Amino acid sequence: MIALAILSGCKKNKSDVVYDRSYIDQIKAARQDAVFYLARNMIPGATFAIAIDGNIIYSEAMGLASTDLEVPVTRSSKFRIGEVSELFTSLIYQKMVERNLLHPDSAVQHYLPEFPQKTFRLPLKHLAYHTSGIRIPNSEEADWRAQNVSLQAGLETFLNDSLLYPTGAYQVASIFNYNLLGAVIERVTGNSFHKVLSEYVTDTLNLQNTVVDNPFITIKGRANHFDHNFIAQVVPATFRDLRFKAPSEGILSNAEDLVKFGNALLYSEYFSQEVKDRLFEPYELPNGLSAPMTHGWVLMTDRYGRKMYGKSGTVTGGSAAILIYPEEKLVVACASNLSLINEDFPVFNMANHFIDDPQGEQPEAADAGLE
Repeated sequence: MIALAILSGCKKNKSDVVYDRSYIDQIKAARQDAVFYLARNMIPGATFAIAIDGNIIYSEAMGLASTDLEVPVTRSSKFRIGEVSELFTSLIYQKMVERNLLHPDSAVQHYLPEFPQKTFRLPLKHLAYHTSGIRIPNSEEADWRAQNVSLQAGLETFLNDSLLYPTGAYQVASIFNYNLLGAVIERVTGNSFHKVLSEYVTDTLNLQNTVVDNPFITIKGRANHFDHNFIAQVVPATFRDLRFKAPSEGILSNAEDLVKFGNALLYSEYFSQEVKDRLFEPYELPNGLSAPMTHGWVLMTDRYGRKMYGKSGTVTGGSAAILIYPEEKLVVACASNLSLINEDFPVFNMANHFIDDPQGEQPEAADAGLE
């Protein structure tokens, strides 16, 4: 593994990059995808990382963490990752199930008695599967600019609403599912969500750049946040306190930590095989079809039938994506400091350069959606 300022013989630049020379041709092609992605979307700064067989073979920081101060992004810079935060919450949930602290078939009210009874019983597992029947936020709620609101208090947004459909009948992604699951986790552990995240995931896996975003404290390496104005210009993002929805979209991380997280799911003995199997076990809908999401992950196959697990997210001031080819032991991730208008993440194109094509052609994802 070599740490260099550049990947070619061109003039010196200030990029922060490590790479494995044995994959140099593939890395150059993947790096070109990353550069075009930044330029095409006018992203101020981002990080990208790729791992094969449990080893990081490429990691790079590009662009600026602060445009005003001209501070470059580093590989340890922290970005808002939006709904990718769900992956950490679902893992905490699975570990607590393994330790018999939570039961998937127990109703939410068993842990939160103050949560109103609904027409349909609401077991915990349907929060993790996004099959609860809880509605999605409206535009005003999605852009709620509240400050110093606790995770528990944030439930009041949808606390008294009826379920839209019987639990388990349909799969509709809503951040309210994971906010409620996070509130259950807080109540059962007796700790705030950021402490539980440290105990169950980041400290154990040595994810040093993954934390709950708290705008009122200094977080070393946190990049500035950017958004689009009404004519799609990139501007500093409006102030946000996302702690009340930390389990769904309020976590900071970066590409290297996301790749390490993916590697841990493939290799770490911290996760039993039972946890790994449950984490990616498809949910069967009443119509007999498998739901596209499970425990926060999107289940996909490429056109050759190879399995892929992925997740993307965007929130005010940041975006991220992770893609895992489990059988090929390939993990690709990116994170940036700009909210994205579309879901044009480069992880599929970057992964393609490292996947053998049985027909001698570059593979394409059968379903490129990571929502």
